[in-house]
Formats: sequence, structure tokens, C-alpha cells
Amino acid sequence: MQIYLPIAEVSVNALLLLGLGGLVGVLSGMFGVGGGFLLTPMLFFIGIPPAVAVATEANQIVASSFSGVLAHLRRKTVDIKMGLVLQVGGLIGAFLGIQLFNYLKALGQVDLLVKLSYVIFLGIVGGLMFIESVRALMKTRGGQTVPTRRRHNWVHNLPIKMKFRASGLYISAIPPLMVGVLVGILAAIMGVGGGFIMVPAMIYILGMPTKVVVGTSLFQIILTTAFTTMMHATTNYTVDVALAVLLLIGGVIGAQIGTRIGVKMKAEQLRVLLAMMVLAVCIKLGLDLLIMPSELYSIGAGGH
Repeated sequence: MQIYLPIAEVSVNALLLLGLGGLVGVLSGMFGVGGGFLLTPMLFFIGIPPAVAVATEANQIVASSFSGVLAHLRRKTVDIKMGLVLQVGGLIGAFLGIQLFNYLKALGQVDLLVKLSYVIFLGIVGGLMFIESVRALMKTRGGQTVPTRRRHNWVHNLPIKMKFRASGLYISAIPPLMVGVLVGILAAIMGVGGGFIMVPAMIYILGMPTKVVVGTSLFQIILTTAFTTMMHATTNYTVDVALAVLLLIGGVIGAQIGTRIGVKMKAEQLRVLLAMMVLAVCIKLGLDLLIMPSELYSIGAGGH
């Protein structure tokens, strides 16, 4: 069933959009990521303009993240205090990211910025996550116990310390704020919840237990992406409601399924799968930029 998306100015199969939303919802529930790192590029691939994909995708992230966080709240695997600190940073970062997005949109360079940002960030994060996760799996299968994370590092030497009881941490509020700012900027520019950055940062920088990382990440994503959507809608007018609704419905259903799958898998297995998905999307986008540079230049109306 084909439907016309007025803001994107393209016709797309509605069942395809529902399926994409559902797939990303499953990932959201399994990994604690909004799923935008996968869905936004997929929207590029089916012909949705990058500016519209980035702005509209945030709606689906809010829905799937909210659905997933409800399941984690029931299991008491959300550090609400840590999530609030991350959200403060996220709102600041989202505001800064929107300003940069608008500036480059006015220059006509926003599409290239979005795609290059995906290639760079997904390549770095996916590579690091894959290497670490494979090492952890090999040690586990070899009968070795995976070493616990160091409880004391540079994070503990910073000022403005706070107690995060659900995570069992007593650390400075500065690192969570900075992580939130970075994720907010990425949400505004790339149309992502930022979970692919936040989840490893929460584990390896903040030292949070894996069991509360997924739920806390989803909790932070909700407000940051909702704010980003509102800013895009009021300043860029690039939010396509029809597209958002279809992605939202699929995302809510998928998140509940993903949460059930995630609790049955080991943390190391989850991180390997997430890293492989991140790298696959990175490679696809990179190849598209190299092999099909269809928008490197344009010919004016008077050109022949």
C-alpha cells in the first residue's frame, strides 16, 4: 500500500515503514539504543531526504524508547537519578546541535554533514565495541572470568560528586553531563537517540553495571529526542507526521518484543551484535558516498 509523504515529497510502501519501525523497536528494547543509527540511514536508502529523515526519526525514537523504558522500570533496572543528569546535558547538546543543523541547512550542506557524521561515528564506535566485545566473549568461553571494571579512574577525581544508588556509584556529575551534551548534539544532527554512544560510555567511562545501563539509556533518550523533534518542527518544518506515525506504531510494538529477547541474552553477546549492526550500517553509508556521489554538485536552471 503506497502512501504519499507530503514533507518528504515521495511515495513509500506503508507496510515497509511499519516493518522498519518494528525492527528498530526490537533493537531499542534489546540494546537500550533509540535505533536511529539504523533507521535513519534506512530511510535514506528508500528515498527519504536526509533533513526529513533526521527530524522525523526522533518521533519514533521517543515512542520506542518510552515503550522500552516502561518494561525496564517494572524490572527496576533504571537509574533515574543518573538519567536526569544525562538529560540535562542532552537538552543543552540538542539546542547546540539544532543551531549547527540550521546553519548548515541554510548553506545547503546539511545532507552531506549528516551522512559523513554517520560514517565517522559509527565506524569508530562500532570498531571499538566489536573488538572489546569479542575479547570478552573469548575470555568467557575459555573459562576465564571477565575482569570487573575498575572502580576508580579519572572520573572519580573530578569535583561535584553525586551518589547514584541504583548504579552503586559515587562519581562526579561532570562526565554524565558531558556524555549527555554529546548525545544531544548527535540527536539533533543525526536523528539518533545516541544510545550507540551512550551505552559504551556508561559502561566504560562511568562504570555503570550492565543491568541498569539499557533502561537508563532509554530513560535519557526520551526527553532529549522529544525536545529535538520539537525544535526541528518549529524551526526547520521538516517533520513528516504521516511518516512519524507509521514508524511510531511499529516501534512501540517492536520495543516490547526486544525487551523480552534482551533479558535472555548475555551482555557480551548483546554488545557483539550491536557492534556488528553499527559497522554494517557504516560500511553501507560509506560505499554510497564513494560509489554514488549523486549530490556532489548541481547545475543551475540556466545551465546546459
